[in-house]
Amino acid sequence: MAPKPPPATQPAPNAPATPGAPTTTGDPGASAAPGAPLTTGGPGAPAEVPKEPQEPTQTPEELAFYAPNYLCLTIFAILLFPPFGLAALYFSYQTMKANQNSEWEEAYINSGRTGWFGAFAVMIGLGIIYGLVLY
Repeated sequence: MAPKPPPATQPAPNAPATPGAPTTTGDPGASAAPGAPLTTGGPGAPAEVPKEPQEPTQTPEELAFYAPNYLCLTIFAILLFPPFGLAALYFSYQTMKANQNSEWEEAYINSGRTGWFGAFAVMIGLGIIYGLVLY
């Protein structure tokens, strides 16, 4: 029985190079040619271009409207009184998302909630510590 010929898309192992054909290194992860688009499918599959990370599309004026998310206060709130601290963490996250989406009213509402929950959590936590130490 005759050996099976190699697929038509790949040259024979010892075949001479044809002019204009991309060179291969034998490494399956290596690109055929520098700057060539990556392909993930078989023949006829569309080329997939690697995506660059998204840069913020907000202007400097928009960035100036960022509502504070009180990250340090939120961390202290979680440590001292977790029930209110976790609520502060939730609203801090909502503030961050609203800031990134340029939803300024939502960002400032959540920022205020973060501040109040964080402040009350710290005061309650310190009150519990003082109460346990004094009595």
